[in-house]
Amino acid sequence: MNKPPPRSPFHAFTSPDVGGVVQGAAALFWLPQAALLGLAVQGLASGQGFAAVLWPAAAILVLGLLRAGCEAWGARRTFVRARAQLSALRAQAVQSLAAGSPLDRSRAHSGEAASMLAEQAEALVPYLVRYQPARWRAMVVPLVILCAVAAFSWVAALVLLIAAPLIPIFMAVVGWRAKAASEAQMVEMGGMNAFLLDRLRGLATLRALGAVDATAQRLGDAAQSLRRRTMAVLRIAFLSSAVLELFSALGVAMVAAYVGFHLLGTLGFGTWGRQLSLGEGLFVLLLAPAFFEPLRELSAVWHDRAAGEAARESLDRLQRHSLPLPGANAVLTRAPVGGKGAALALHQLHFSWPGKPAGAQEGQQVFDGFELRVAAGEHVALSGPSGCGKTVLLSLIAGLIPASRGDIVIGGVTLGEHTAAGLRQRMAWMGQAPHVFAGSVQANVALGRAGVEAPQVTAAMRLAALEPVAQAHPGAALGEGGSGLSGGEAVRLALARIAVHAQADLLLVDEPTAHLDTETAERVADALVTLARGKTLIVATHDPVLAARMHRTVHLGKETMEQAA
Repeated sequence: MNKPPPRSPFHAFTSPDVGGVVQGAAALFWLPQAALLGLAVQGLASGQGFAAVLWPAAAILVLGLLRAGCEAWGARRTFVRARAQLSALRAQAVQSLAAGSPLDRSRAHSGEAASMLAEQAEALVPYLVRYQPARWRAMVVPLVILCAVAAFSWVAALVLLIAAPLIPIFMAVVGWRAKAASEAQMVEMGGMNAFLLDRLRGLATLRALGAVDATAQRLGDAAQSLRRRTMAVLRIAFLSSAVLELFSALGVAMVAAYVGFHLLGTLGFGTWGRQLSLGEGLFVLLLAPAFFEPLRELSAVWHDRAAGEAARESLDRLQRHSLPLPGANAVLTRAPVGGKGAALALHQLHFSWPGKPAGAQEGQQVFDGFELRVAAGEHVALSGPSGCGKTVLLSLIAGLIPASRGDIVIGGVTLGEHTAAGLRQRMAWMGQAPHVFAGSVQANVALGRAGVEAPQVTAAMRLAALEPVAQAHPGAALGEGGSGLSGGEAVRLALARIAVHAQADLLLVDEPTAHLDTETAERVADALVTLARGKTLIVATHDPVLAARMHRTVHLGKETMEQAA
């Protein structure tokens, strides 16, 4: 059953922490500073002279230093928290990817996943560091300033109250479009990265086919499409800033006009029945721009919001999978290994790819009540037409995908959520296209297994008949994808990986001789049979010569045909 992904740590930090609160409180220091400025100007206007400015100036300086200190401390704390949260999100996404089956058809491509984790995820930092504190200030600071202004003039407060809602309304309209544009940009970026990684892996093939120029042209078209989408996002971001500047300028201008005409005596209403003094009028006028300042900051980081939410949704998509990997989160326990291979029993095995409609017909299933018995140490070939389920059957036995129903018993232990990780320790897997990593031959054979040293690697390569190959000695360096080795040599390198896994007594091999010439296929078959002595071997193959060397052959027919999703 497909389990919902764990709750993202992003949702635990939707409100600002202490750092964001301190940053918001720092913005309120402007109220006493504005009051002190108004008081100083009022003292100068009343003829008190320079003495009326000294103590307000000193108080303004102290408040300014406090404000700067609070903002710096709050910004630093918010940044540290954001980086920690991003690391937690990345770790959770990677853990979720590892918990999903490698055969999941909805799984993100490696280039796309790398782009989401490395590039797109970084958009969360500006979201948390700039947007979240700015949103909190925009919710609190204008209300406090509005109350302070209303205490002196209800008309000025009414002007601010009317102008303020227009800004978020128009910004929300612009923001919806900005979010859609950011999501489209990130999808385009992930697709281009996946395309580039795929083509880099197949660069040798592209050169051989003379398709380098066509690939470069397509990559250039993708880059231009990404450029256009990026510019569209920037245009929308500038539009949101223009909307705020327009309404904030109108609001400040109207407050300034009212205060000016009121001090001149032209407008005598709107001040609770009394005349504003010069200091009070200046105080109201100084608070008007500060009223719109948090909204201006919010507008400046509005694009960070759109990009951050798009990045969060991208990371959430990485955590969704329709085929979980059995035993991915279970505690590893080593299964007992026998000396003559592992007996295998499949009983009433059912499997179909996810996404099939309810009441699907029998032909849409891969396996429906499949039965198989393999004795310990027996060598079995799986044959049948392409798409009949040979690879799926090997994957089910290996615990790479979960069966819908039925039992898979390996060496007397039933494969399940708590036993899959341990049972995999006694299995050796070789896929249709073994991947060769950039690094030494020894590193490619050992694959980081503990206790595998140079002598074991040399012995494994001898069993895989790789000793005569000059470029396959343990210290030789290989390129990504196996550059430096032929197709047959790469297959024998994969056989060496099996040979170095000494404790494995169940070998699962998928099409080891496909696309090989007759001589190379014979060498690979010899090496495989040699490695499988005393072990249980199940090999999926179309090669009748290799199948004839097995103890028996199991034919998979139309009743197990695999359906495309």
